[in-house]
Amino acid sequence: MTTERLIRIMAGFVVLLSLGLGAEHSPIFHNVNWLWLTAFAGFNIFQSGFTKFCPPEILFKKLGIKSGGSCGS
Repeated sequence: MTTERLIRIMAGFVVLLSLGLGAEHSPIFHNVNWLWLTAFAGFNIFQSGFTKFCPPEILFKKLGIKSGGSCGS
């Protein structure tokens, strides 16, 4: 698995989990402030498209996962 795939999986998981925790009619609702995490993840994805700076990719590279994609390459 490449860093790009892991980043997409991680971002999707964070968005879905934070929406579930922040949406009032969700079965796993906790608090609406979880929606800030959704906004942060979206902003991070947005800025990495322009700057090619992706903090999770730095971590994955240090863990020895091979590069293979547009995020930070």
